[in-house]
Amino acid sequence: MTQVLGIIDIVWNGRTIPVEKGATIRLGGIKNTGVAYGRGVGRAQEYQGTEVNAVTNLERGQRATDLFDAEEGELQVVCDTGQTFVINDAFLEGDRPVITGGEGGKIPLKWMGGTPEEILA
Repeated sequence: MTQVLGIIDIVWNGRTIPVEKGATIRLGGIKNTGVAYGRGVGRAQEYQGTEVNAVTNLERGQRATDLFDAEEGELQVVCDTGQTFVINDAFLEGDRPVITGGEGGKIPLKWMGGTPEEILA
């Protein structure tokens, strides 16, 4: 039986952040966009950045502010199927994350960055 992706681990600036099921990565790179003109369609290329979304939980003794780094850093998305995506210029995007009480202290996190390097173990 073949293994398929089940678990994604997030490593932000050398520190593993445990995340809930459902973390996502959209790989950055060149994409095609359709351009309608006259009676036809052409394509224009544009760059789309990498986007990583994950939800972690606030744990006893953890400093929530440790997650809120405003600087760029290295983000690794490690898959249990052997792929690791390394984004060297990642940064947390958007408003500062909100911590939700009563649901395990959920903290949604979103990183953006350039084209990742894919390493296969």
